Amino acid sequence: MRYDLLLQSMVPGTPFDSARVEALLEARGAKELPGGGRAWMLEHGLVEVHPLREGGQWVATEVRVPLSDRTDLIREVVSRVAELAREAEVRFFDPQLGQALTAHDDGTVADQFERTARYAGEMLGLASAMPISATSEREGFQPTTKFFLGVLGFFFLLYLLIDWMNGQLWG
Repeated sequence: MRYDLLLQSMVPGTPFDSARVEALLEARGAKELPGGGRAWMLEHGLVEVHPLREGGQWVATEVRVPLSDRTDLIREVVSRVAELAREAEVRFFDPQLGQALTAHDDGTVADQFERTARYAGEMLGLASAMPISATSEREGFQPTTKFFLGVLGFFFLLYLLIDWMNGQLWG
């Protein structure tokens, strides 16, 4: 699972200047991947950058950030990609938030990133997304354990009722 951000043309529907974005990525040390796209090593981790094509035409560039329980990488990505977008004269956009971003939006994006990572960890069972929080936040018994204990309690009460009734009949 990952968190995706986009670099796209300033005005939706206008051609995207992918060559300028690619040149700036290369200048920042992003290396080409064998299957397409680029790997960009930042201070807090690795992100992948891939072309987003519709109808065979390059319409945007995706910045793929792996989900984790830490926000250091996503905050760095927002800062660095916002700078790149400003230089390339393209729009930096977060589809999850539905808004254009600037370097000052790192807190908002980090909050959404945490919600996404927590959802992936808890609901989809991806322990790699939230390795610590997903298990430590659970409190109480699992539903199957509750059911099993309920059945045992029911049969214990039934035993006591039958024992009492036997005592009344024969006693």
